[in-house]
Amino acid sequence: MNFSEKKTYLAVMVTLLISCFIAGVYYLTSTRTPQQKAQCDTPKYEKVFIQGGSFIIGDSSGYPEERGRQKIIIDDFYIDKYEVTNAQFSEFVKATGYVTLAERGLDKELYPDISEELLVPGSAVFSPPEKFYSLSYMNWWQFVAGANWRHPEGPLTDIKNKDHYPVVHIALEDAKAYAEWKGSDLPSEAEWEYAAKAGTDARYAWGDEAYPDDIYMANTWQGRFPVMGTGEDGYQFIAPVGCFPENNNGLLDMIGNVWEWTDDSYLAERNVIEHSHPDNALKAKVQTNGVAEVHVIKGGSYLCAQNYCLRYRPAARQPQETGLGTNHLGFRTIKRKSP
Repeated sequence: MNFSEKKTYLAVMVTLLISCFIAGVYYLTSTRTPQQKAQCDTPKYEKVFIQGGSFIIGDSSGYPEERGRQKIIIDDFYIDKYEVTNAQFSEFVKATGYVTLAERGLDKELYPDISEELLVPGSAVFSPPEKFYSLSYMNWWQFVAGANWRHPEGPLTDIKNKDHYPVVHIALEDAKAYAEWKGSDLPSEAEWEYAAKAGTDARYAWGDEAYPDDIYMANTWQGRFPVMGTGEDGYQFIAPVGCFPENNNGLLDMIGNVWEWTDDSYLAERNVIEHSHPDNALKAKVQTNGVAEVHVIKGGSYLCAQNYCLRYRPAARQPQETGLGTNHLGFRTIKRKSP
């Protein structure tokens, strides 16, 4: 290699090194991990006052089922600052002896079309598939006998040291029983959305950016759902309550972590549910106005991702069978008069 060739070789190598350095810096800065709150709250039972007013329900840029926009007037109410926790639900059970639907099993007379194996005590548990086949929820949900609020992933699991986690595997009647014990109610869909939007009409509860100032604002799924959860927000699955920033009303976890029951049936006039990926039985109940069996849930959960169920938004809504709990569904309560 003569001197001229050496100069050319060195110039090419220097150019490659500089290019690699620039590409590396760009990669690191463009994929940096947003930071979440360093420490979770220690929750206590308290309600936050929400001053009534008017707002526009729905989101014209969202899924079809949420595009029905209308002005709603809301009266004053108080709402739980946090989702109901295991510790709070334990107090209720200890005081009343209440047994949840998942612990009792389903009544064959009330659910004549359900197979015998699904009538036993148990509940639906998320089970990530080993391989990605299709975005059909049957690929990752399993009915697990013995799963309930005390045993969230099945009979071999428990809630030891999880007092501050949201209680899950709660059917609608369980949530209503707890609310009644507290002298409270479940929020309507409009009340829930009004509290979550907190005076804005932005896409998210905190604004129009998913990660403002590089902060994860809610516990959702990072990575490609359902097979590749990275847990970049600090939690691959469910998180304790109060680990992410509060909204402008001072409420925590209105978005993400676990879905939350509302007291509203999934009414026919807002029954477009193609993007909710329901099975045929659930579609039939909505389409035939079986509203007593299907209610609206709100807020999304730790299983909502960019590529599936982009429902970690206040306006998003989903139908849920009232007799079925899951390990990503909880609730909070409201009072429509002074607590």
